[in-house]
Amino acid sequence: MDDKETILTPEGLRRLEEELDHLKTVRRKQVAERIRQAKEFGDLSENSEYEDAKNEQAFIEGRILMLEGMLRSVKVIDNHDVRSDVVTIGSTVKLTDESGEDLTYTIVGSAEADPARNKISNESPVGRALLGKRKGQVVTVQAPAGVTRYTVRAIKG
Repeated sequence: MDDKETILTPEGLRRLEEELDHLKTVRRKQVAERIRQAKEFGDLSENSEYEDAKNEQAFIEGRILMLEGMLRSVKVIDNHDVRSDVVTIGSTVKLTDESGEDLTYTIVGSAEADPARNKISNESPVGRALLGKRKGQVVTVQAPAGVTRYTVRAIKG
């Protein structure tokens, strides 16, 4: 994963940096304290509290390594990289699907994707199909649920 470029918006970069800082300064101390308290319960071979704390510690350390790797290979998309005439990473795109439903998505890098907040990855079927498209174009997307067509209504940089 370290060789793969991590594409982020300035907001996404700030969120990852805040998460990394929180894990290093707060969560590490909390889990170390849980481990210390669990050791006081005695026999570690049958101590579920100790096992749980060690598992949490491993998860936190793994997440720290992953975030550090992502931040080492980060490319921040700033506002002058985002255009309003063609869909790029960072664009907010208004679409209409075949049934007439209006949808709005912001195209982001995979590390920042959050479909529940309408932020879709540039690597997703819809995100990949939209890149490079212009207002008025019809986009055909082959997704797991089948083929869907969208019309690009507006692009905001």
